[in-house]
Amino acid sequence: MTILKDKPWLIRTYAGHSSAEASNGLYRENLKKGQTGLSVAFDLPTQTGYDSDHILSKGEVGKVGVPISHIGNMQTLFKKIPLDKMNTSMTINAPAAWLLALYIATAEKQGVNRKNLSGTTQNDITKEYLSRGTYIFPPEPSLKLTSDIITFTTKEIPKWNPINICSYHLQEAGATPEQELSFALATAIGILEYLHKSNNIENSLFEKIVGRISFFVNSGMKLITETSKMLAFTELWDEICKKRFKVKDEKYRRFRYGMQVNSLGLTELQPENNVYRILIQMLPVVISKKSRARAVQLPAWNEALGLPRPWDQQWSLRLQQIMSLETDLLEFEDIFEGSKVVKNKVKKLKDSTYKELKTIDKFGGLVEAIENGYMKSQLVKSQTIRQKNIESSTQKVVGVNCHIEGEKSPLVNSVDGGFMKVDENAEKKQIQNVKLWKEKRNNKEVKKLLLELSEKAKMGQNIMEISIKCAHEGITTGEWSNVMRETYGEYRAPTGIVSSHITIKDKDDNYKILQKKINKITKNLKRRPKMLVGKPGLDGHSNGAEQIAVRARDTGFEVVYDGIRSTPEQLVAAAIEEGVHIIGLSILSGSHIHLVSNIMNLLKKNDLSKVPVIVGGIIPPVDEKKLIANGVKAVFTPKDFKIEQIMGKIVEIVMDSYE
Repeated sequence: MTILKDKPWLIRTYAGHSSAEASNGLYRENLKKGQTGLSVAFDLPTQTGYDSDHILSKGEVGKVGVPISHIGNMQTLFKKIPLDKMNTSMTINAPAAWLLALYIATAEKQGVNRKNLSGTTQNDITKEYLSRGTYIFPPEPSLKLTSDIITFTTKEIPKWNPINICSYHLQEAGATPEQELSFALATAIGILEYLHKSNNIENSLFEKIVGRISFFVNSGMKLITETSKMLAFTELWDEICKKRFKVKDEKYRRFRYGMQVNSLGLTELQPENNVYRILIQMLPVVISKKSRARAVQLPAWNEALGLPRPWDQQWSLRLQQIMSLETDLLEFEDIFEGSKVVKNKVKKLKDSTYKELKTIDKFGGLVEAIENGYMKSQLVKSQTIRQKNIESSTQKVVGVNCHIEGEKSPLVNSVDGGFMKVDENAEKKQIQNVKLWKEKRNNKEVKKLLLELSEKAKMGQNIMEISIKCAHEGITTGEWSNVMRETYGEYRAPTGIVSSHITIKDKDDNYKILQKKINKITKNLKRRPKMLVGKPGLDGHSNGAEQIAVRARDTGFEVVYDGIRSTPEQLVAAAIEEGVHIIGLSILSGSHIHLVSNIMNLLKKNDLSKVPVIVGGIIPPVDEKKLIANGVKAVFTPKDFKIEQIMGKIVEIVMDSYE
């Protein structure tokens, strides 16, 4: 007898690196292996609206994703991939309107009608202010650009998901399940209320807009809690759409989401254990039929080490295929129906979520809760608690703070160190490509269209159609973004560390010792030692920097931390102005060699060589040696999970430097 099975979810891997050519080859190979959708990772210059030849792009091109500066790059990226037959997810936010315009223009050059396109633009700028950091513009104009995409696609590309509300990145920033639920739903509410108030949208179209809202979630290790979280998400979204936005049609109230499992919990120590973590974290989003994900992408086991190789991505792909094809998961109705345990947990999560949503409403809504720093400070506090629990072994992590004895992993003892090396010449080639592209196009028409784009943006008109025209004419990512910068300005989000003190209890003898040492240094210097915590380059992952800043302050340092995306020149200028005694740099984009070298040279030029520099990030052992050889006093990677020990090393370095 033939058993009827539910249709499996879209199977993706998150991929992109080096160049459009290399990424295209990777996509086509993964599709041959059975992947059923694409998920595009863009490099940091593209995510923050810079061309590859911009000064701020130096060292960042092609490191964490694919560089896309113009339609030529986009055409190469999707060469021999028919876009009318492909479901494409693009992880892009501040310049989402532009990357979608490039995608539409590329499809039109393939002869594909835009109405036949299907996929997703992430386009959730809120979580960028709270966790990921690739924002450009202030919240209000960012909402306007988001709404432009939503209204345009609802009319012009009916199968497109114009936004992924991302709770994924909130969990990566330390959010509790309750914060994931409430902050993500607050974002969705804020966007829909903005659309409702500003665009005079008729009810029939508004319901369709609500129906195209999608979410992108995270799933952690607490199997029952995460399963209950997904069921709570499903019920909460239905209730909010029905009661708050008066959406009558049930199909438009459906909670539609894709997921990637938690990368925060992947470990550098005993990284082979990550394979089991990924499997367990996948279960909550596929095991319940009622709340099953529509698309799943899994990280590779070695993402705490560096860029996954094609084989590593294949391994994650096979996990999804085994789950959907070899198990009987898709043959049954929801197995949690009637479970008292799950029902009670769902209720608790929902009650907490509604309470938090009321708090955000009291502030005045989404934008106000971002701008006053409330949401960011809550995440920093949660991350601090999580980190302290791991350090104290209250939260067990196998291979990190328990069961640490074992054999060396053969997976990381290969010639390549267990991860992929980016082509060193890729950045140079891409810069040449952009310069040549700008020379060969019709620059008279480019100037004309950029002026038209500027006028429409200043008048508050929808900028999608003019952006598509700009894409066809060869305008670049940086040029489009510069027009938006001139129109809306740039934004610097609250750091969230001001109100995020930890409690150092009496029994924390090690901290008492450190505080005594700080007092001794203070006496010698005749002032408190001052630490500059910096995020050079375009990397927006700020969790580590924030935790070091919080802990350094509570240990007794004066702390200077101005948030993400500083140039080497800005950081050295801050070091001079503030008179700092140590500089801590956090870099997770792979650009550490270039950026640290610049900073060390600038310190030398300004007679600040005596100021010690430490570096943290995902840094391979070979690069660690290079940094030390260049004068860096210490390098910290994910294996150094005890911040107490890191602070001890920092205090020692300061004492040795200023005896």
